[in-house]
Formats: sequence, structure tokens, C-alpha cells
Amino acid sequence: MKLQSLQGAGASERHAQFILDSYARLLGEPLLTVAPGEKSADALFESPIVVLSHGLENDPVLNYGNRAALELWEMDWNTFTRTPSRLTAEPMIRAERQQFLEAVAEKGYIDTYQGIRISSAGTRFRIHEAVVFNLTDDTGHYYGQAAAFAYYAYV
Repeated sequence: MKLQSLQGAGASERHAQFILDSYARLLGEPLLTVAPGEKSADALFESPIVVLSHGLENDPVLNYGNRAALELWEMDWNTFTRTPSRLTAEPMIRAERQQFLEAVAEKGYIDTYQGIRISSAGTRFRIHEAVVFNLTDDTGHYYGQAAAFAYYAYV
């Protein structure tokens, strides 16, 4: 199973379910509740919880951001999903960020992450209580990482 190339504003139903299933499998609780008859992709895209993911490239590129993520990073879908994940952090803390991502890859998830990020327009913000988690299928095959957080403050 490969992550699909995402087109348009929002993830495919398959990718959205992949994010939701990975989160629930690792943390033992749902990231969000999808109402009966609602599509997972719509629920995830419209969630007030910021959700983003990246793939497995040598320099991982963002492959998903919900509406809250797009607004926070001040990007449209096409720009966001072409951005290397490392560019969401300030240059001086990118090495620290890389060490953190490697720790998540080994442990599966971390649910207490905080750090300063930067939008495309240079707006700095600190995220709090972020869950950073591996994207895996039900057999444990690794496909990348995702993050979800509800708390942030501009700095």
C-alpha cells in the first residue's frame, strides 16, 4: 500500500482514514469522531485540530494539511503539499527537529511535543501538546509521520 498522491483541497478518503487509523492504533483513542454518513476526509479537513503529514522522501515533503494547518502556515493546498517538512521550522532549530522526528520514528509517537514553527509569511508560533505519530498500516509498514495539535500561540 502506498500513500496516494493527493490532489485538490484535502486528502483522499483513503489518506484521511490512514491518518485516523494510525492515530487510533498508536494512541488507543480516536483523533476525532466522524459523524454517521460523514466522510472521514471531510471531517479531518474541517477539524479545528491542526493535522498535517509528510511522506518518506529523503527530505520529507508535506503531503497533507487540513484547513486549520493551511491557515496556520498561511499556504494554499498546492503550496503546502510541495513544501519540505523541515521548512516549517526556523533554520536554527532544524537539527533539533530532525533528532525529534527520528525519536518518533523509533517509538511510534510522542504526545507532549512543543516547539516554535514558522509560517510561509514568517509568522512565528509555538505549538503545545502536539502528538507526532508514525503513519503505519495495520501490518506495521511505515509510510511517514503526521502531527496533530489543538494548542498554539503566536510569538
